[in-house]
Amino acid sequence: MFRLALVLGLLAAIGPFAIDMYLPAMPGIADDLDATASGTQFTLTAFFLAFGITQLFYGPWADQAGRKRPLYLGLSVFALASLGCALAPSLPVLVACRMAQGMGGAVVMVIPRAVVRDLHTGPRATRMMAAVMLVISVSPMLAPLAGSLAMQVTGWRGIFAILAGVAVLGLALAARALPETLPEARRVPMNLASLGRGLRRLLGDPGFMGLTFIGGFGMASFFVFIASASFVYVEQFGLSPTGFSLAFALNAVGFFSASQIAGPLAERIGIYRVITLGVAVFLTCASITTALVSMGQGSLPVIIAGLLLGNAGLGLVVPTTSVMALDAHGAIAGLAASLGGTLQMVTGGVMIIVSGLFFDGTALPMLGVILSCAATCAVLAALVLPRLARRVAY
Repeated sequence: MFRLALVLGLLAAIGPFAIDMYLPAMPGIADDLDATASGTQFTLTAFFLAFGITQLFYGPWADQAGRKRPLYLGLSVFALASLGCALAPSLPVLVACRMAQGMGGAVVMVIPRAVVRDLHTGPRATRMMAAVMLVISVSPMLAPLAGSLAMQVTGWRGIFAILAGVAVLGLALAARALPETLPEARRVPMNLASLGRGLRRLLGDPGFMGLTFIGGFGMASFFVFIASASFVYVEQFGLSPTGFSLAFALNAVGFFSASQIAGPLAERIGIYRVITLGVAVFLTCASITTALVSMGQGSLPVIIAGLLLGNAGLGLVVPTTSVMALDAHGAIAGLAASLGGTLQMVTGGVMIIVSGLFFDGTALPMLGVILSCAATCAVLAALVLPRLARRVAY
């Protein structure tokens, strides 16, 4: 299992790498392209929206053609778009290329989740997804640092050239090391009628929608942090790009450390109790951190500690909701993974836009939006999880 999880994790990490690696360069991009902070943040919004919406294409195609062929197309588009980002002469061109990059990279959000559902359900799927996320953890821990080092040698444009190379390596990995997990006998024809039936089934399932949005608002909080952190840490607290990279990596440690105990903990106390615990930790930490900052106690260590602990709660929430949302929909796992990913990424993009409306370069607006995401997760969990826990013995 670990070998396959390693392959899936490396492929899935390409998308986060495209986000995390250029974060230290965002203030420099704004200066170089004569753009505002909110305008530069739109390069993230465009990526997230394209990354989310395009999954609706890859999912049904993966149910029809298998898991590998969509990977080849998506990673090829990602590589070409990365080169376009490296050569972009203006912010609008960079935004357009980032959108194309998101359209290609969306495939790495769909296929790993569908492959996990092809092979496992319940706690076993959670354990495998946690192993995948352990591999993905290299992105927030190393990608910003790699980006800051690349900036010193090539400037921010070299970061996107490196991402093009990463996509080429991903193509080679998909061709040589990823087995096809969807045999032809289980493939579903892709046509408007079957697509409509599948979408109606998923959109009409309160369990799927509830779990998707619990995980979605949890991920959205992290996206808001990603969009704002470089400006907060560099401009408010005066960190260098390398210092920001180290602080960002520390904030991610909580998430990926907790994700590794989600599977074993689910086997001990039940998967829905794990989600409830994670949401409670997330909401508590977000509330305390926001309150401290609003009272003038928002030092950098306080913010880093609060986000680290809050993200630990998310480490229990995101992998479990991701696999359980697909649990009842194995026959259309690709479509379910793509719709779930689309809804989550669009939620993240919308919350970045909301954050940008209030962002003033300081930590409080960022933390306020994160707290709103945590509160929404808590409300959804209270409405959805008790019903699911009574219906399914996980």
